[in-house]
Amino acid sequence: MPDYFQDHMPDNVCFGCGTMNHEGLQIKSYWDESGEQAICVWQPEHRYRGWHQVLNGGILATLIDCHSMGAALAAAYQAENRPIGSQPVYRYATGTISVRYLKPTPMDTPIELRARVLELSGRKARVVCDVFAQGDKTAEADVVGIRVLEGEAAKDDRFKTPGASSSSQQPPEGAVEETAT
Repeated sequence: MPDYFQDHMPDNVCFGCGTMNHEGLQIKSYWDESGEQAICVWQPEHRYRGWHQVLNGGILATLIDCHSMGAALAAAYQAENRPIGSQPVYRYATGTISVRYLKPTPMDTPIELRARVLELSGRKARVVCDVFAQGDKTAEADVVGIRVLEGEAAKDDRFKTPGASSSSQQPPEGAVEETAT
């Protein structure tokens, strides 16, 4: 069984890649044998259709987004010759995403996403991602990810599952506290 990137992201509630979000897409990404290309194979469900037998474009963009951020995260650890999830913990969020939809992505076959990290520079990662269905390329994307967390995720409530115990009662640095009026 592959070593899935998402299995090393505790308390992840993201709709696309969160193992703690049981209503989400639950993607699983891993390195190919060369360790240079991240792979994700995902089977669409009927509820994610845009048109009859065609995957919704927003869902496809979410798959690309989450898979690309997983690839950025894994590449950052790989560049430091560390296991994914080791300290300090890294997390990436999308800075920009540009998707070209080349043809409709069918619903009746598994979708394969292939991502390559072209650049890792400081907190920035540039990733390209191609989407295939039955061997046909249906979309391609250029994604920029920004490292938004560097340190121990368990100490930052923004990355915790709601209801989980907190190690600190103080809001994260720079957070704006809202009050009812």
